[in-house]
Amino acid sequence: MNAVQLQQAIRTYAASIGIDKIGFTTAAPFRELKNRLKRQQELGYQSGFEEKDLDKRTEPALLLDEAESIISIAIAYPSKMQDSPRGKKGERRGLFCRASWGMDYHTVLREKLQLLEQFIKEYVPAAQLRSMVDTGELVDRAVAERAGIGWSGKNCSIITPEFGSYVYLGEMITNIPFEPDTPMEEECGDCTLCLDACPTGALIQGGQLNAQRCIAFLTQTKTPIPEEFRREIGNRLYGCDTCQTVCPKNKRKYNLHQPAFQPDPELAKPLLQPLLKLSNREFKERFGHVSGSWRGKNPIQRNAIIALAHFKEEAAVPDLIGILLEDPRPVIRGTAAWALGEIGSAMGYGAIEKALQTEEDESVRKELEAAIETLEEV
Repeated sequence: MNAVQLQQAIRTYAASIGIDKIGFTTAAPFRELKNRLKRQQELGYQSGFEEKDLDKRTEPALLLDEAESIISIAIAYPSKMQDSPRGKKGERRGLFCRASWGMDYHTVLREKLQLLEQFIKEYVPAAQLRSMVDTGELVDRAVAERAGIGWSGKNCSIITPEFGSYVYLGEMITNIPFEPDTPMEEECGDCTLCLDACPTGALIQGGQLNAQRCIAFLTQTKTPIPEEFRREIGNRLYGCDTCQTVCPKNKRKYNLHQPAFQPDPELAKPLLQPLLKLSNREFKERFGHVSGSWRGKNPIQRNAIIALAHFKEEAAVPDLIGILLEDPRPVIRGTAAWALGEIGSAMGYGAIEKALQTEEDESVRKELEAAIETLEEV
């Protein structure tokens, strides 16, 4: 089997194992990308989760000896939840973004890439292959763009004609010289809906994101969320889909065909108050298989407190008081103090005054004092 036949066989096999799109590109350096990444670093726009070595992020040859090609894959995920539960007073619900519905995509895509590696080695036993999903050194979107999977949208997502931007990406560096696919033309045109709709102004301009202002990033941090962003987070527990849901290219792209990513409605839109009392073990047992669990329960519980404040849920006041007075975590206590100030109640005011008498953490004390000011302004 020659390289052309192998390439076609790989396309056919990929489709048979549930890979929705596959593309090929060279392993040449991503020189323009390197300049953009350097600028992002200089501006302080990166999240901190990325690989810090820009050479590794942009030069595939540093990651695999004799690298010749990169295979890019995309698997679509659903944008619509069937039987979505509705929250109500006393039973408020939070929301995990669509990229955390169903099975953790890292697991699913790694399994697909492993199958693809095995398939290639059946025909080229000596092939050198290195696969990665999201947490690897390469920039998935840059590889996918160059491999013709889709174009890089103004919302900083790869947008495909078939599935919109609701796709997970992964890639495999190889030492096999495949014929590269042609990149797609950008089709965003004059549309700026994603930039206009971003709740925190994180999209600086088309294709440029300040991750430090992005709700998707903020919900994953473990430190206190800056107050200027708290009200914008709403009831989001993990991630943010706004720049995708407003995109015209995503209209009617429901992508319901991948069983692994079908959401459990009670996990994708869970009741908020029960989240506050989950132990580490209970959190892992319930949410451990979804991608939104990767930072542990603390950020999710912090975000649940913010969501209860968003709803001004008075039924949660006793739980929030218990957290304020008893929880060992300063970030959680401080967020509870802020939430009690937002909800506003005599019971909450009394608890805040009581906490001020014993609280020793300076950051929490500042939250308590600010909450009292908020309550006294009402």
